[in-house]
Amino acid sequence: MRVALAYDLKEDYLAAGFSAAAVMEFDGEDTIAGIDGALTRLGWATVRVGRGLSLARRLVAGERWDLVFNFTEGVWGRSREAQVPALCELFDQPYTFADPLTCALTLDKAMAKRVIRDHGLPTAPFAVVRSPADVAAVQLDPPLFVKPVAEGSSKGVTGRSLVADRAGLADTCAMLIESFGQDVLVERYLPGREVTVGIVGNGADARVVAVMEVLIAAGDETAAYTAANKEEYVERVRYRLVAGEPLAEESRRIALASYHALGCRDGARVDLRCDEVGTPCFLEANPLPGLNDVRSDLPIMTRLAGHSFDELISWIVDAARSRAAP
Repeated sequence: MRVALAYDLKEDYLAAGFSAAAVMEFDGEDTIAGIDGALTRLGWATVRVGRGLSLARRLVAGERWDLVFNFTEGVWGRSREAQVPALCELFDQPYTFADPLTCALTLDKAMAKRVIRDHGLPTAPFAVVRSPADVAAVQLDPPLFVKPVAEGSSKGVTGRSLVADRAGLADTCAMLIESFGQDVLVERYLPGREVTVGIVGNGADARVVAVMEVLIAAGDETAAYTAANKEEYVERVRYRLVAGEPLAEESRRIALASYHALGCRDGARVDLRCDEVGTPCFLEANPLPGLNDVRSDLPIMTRLAGHSFDELISWIVDAARSRAAP
């Protein structure tokens, strides 16, 4: 059985002249080697294909595999994570994780929140700011939380994201629009506990791997799981599984319902944060979850729950193969 690895290697883009900020979401060699090693130990013959353009050339040339293990981020546009899934579907090539619609939908955080809200699931009230002039029309009371509408890996989320007044909102929105060239999501700030929920499987077989609380224990950005906190997670962050309390059960319910509402497949991670009365609210879904075997959230919670990284990769591959079977 042959599996092709589709990925965006950070070093390749840096060598091509991309800035460090532009490649923040991309994977390093350690992540690719970790996934490659797990698949090999599970008995798969792996082929490293790389970015979407490389995959396109090989598919056009007639190459096919039993499965494409997709963890590409894409480069351009708010539908960039949908590009490889769409390419695989064009060539009838089985692949892991979500389809193009879900990948595009979930990268746009405002669009995802609209779907979640329409399904009756809790999410913070929000507005979308397209230009600095739109700030005057935002009808939400501070404190507010502000971030780019279509970025991952907490890109653009800093200590400035939490704003306490209208002047701060205007300044932060203007800065983010200029820096990222895209709309800005403004949400009512949720002051409670933050959890992330790992899910694997499809349909009725989808199940929660674990509910993990993210505790910011050090540093100067304690209000959220910012990009700096993720980068310096060893010093700044503490992770613990949540079980045997109401938060765990309610988080499981909301995360699974969100997973299905958004059309996630094979595996994903759903991020939640509690409001002032303790209700977990949807933040965002990650249908292409980070899979660094040491520092990514889904592998961390899998390890804390007593399972190996190889087991996690096996669950994802088995779900994809079962879904793709005739």
